[in-house]
Amino acid sequence: MPKSTNDLPAAQSLPDILGPHLSVIFCGINPGMMAASTGHHFAGRNNRFWRVIHLSGFTPVQLCPEEDQTFLRYGCGLTTAVSRPTARADQLTPLEIKAAASAFEQKIERHAPQFIAFLGKMALSAITGRRNIEWGPQTERFGGARAWVLPNPSGLNRSFGLDALVTAYRELRITAALPEES
Repeated sequence: MPKSTNDLPAAQSLPDILGPHLSVIFCGINPGMMAASTGHHFAGRNNRFWRVIHLSGFTPVQLCPEEDQTFLRYGCGLTTAVSRPTARADQLTPLEIKAAASAFEQKIERHAPQFIAFLGKMALSAITGRRNIEWGPQTERFGGARAWVLPNPSGLNRSFGLDALVTAYRELRITAALPEES
């Protein structure tokens, strides 16, 4: 099992789970080491993404990382702003994020989702150069999609408890007019 980014093959990255005209594409800043090594989004054992997605009504059952492809059935996709895996997002440099920005924005334009949901403020801030990013809906679109910033569900993010995460994600689901999957 890889222990550092140097232990991963250079070409290994996490495949996108995207389709045309999705309601929401969730965008993590970059793959975690576990996600990259397994090939499945949000695979870290302490990551709360799949639990939050279910509890906020995006899916009728809690998906496991190995079922990440089924997320498309619910009008949602998954991608990352930067493809290089790291143990922590703070191991990316702002320049690295900025360098990936153009291709990332073109990817969003090509898939034309209704919303792009950034998981955490770091990626959007580095891409746009804006310092004061607020949680929730953004005034400026990104890649033609309505931009939204959600708290990162990583187990490393203890600023947001489970209830706060569920509330934030549910607000996006309701705004995107997605039915609650129960």
